[in-house]
Amino acid sequence: MKVCQDIVIKGITQQGRAFRPSDWAQRLATAVGSMGADRRIRFHTKVRPALRDGVNCVVIDASLRESEPRLFDFVLGFAMSNALQVDDGNAQVSKAA
Repeated sequence: MKVCQDIVIKGITQQGRAFRPSDWAQRLATAVGSMGADRRIRFHTKVRPALRDGVNCVVIDASLRESEPRLFDFVLGFAMSNALQVDDGNAQVSKAA
């Protein structure tokens, strides 16, 4: 049985400040979602907003890297271009420059 690992983009910059706007995680998850038949937004099954330890985050199923590499690069690119902390569950993926 293969264990999926999550990658967490935290709403905290590499300098330790809260990322704004406060609803950034919902906006990012919505941007990569789709419209359902009922005309409601459906989050991608491998990208979802979450609240962890009081911090808004986006949680990415690590298998997205293989299944949809362009989407994976888009979401991680957002994190990198905004200098957000990214944690792969074991260690930080992105470090302060």
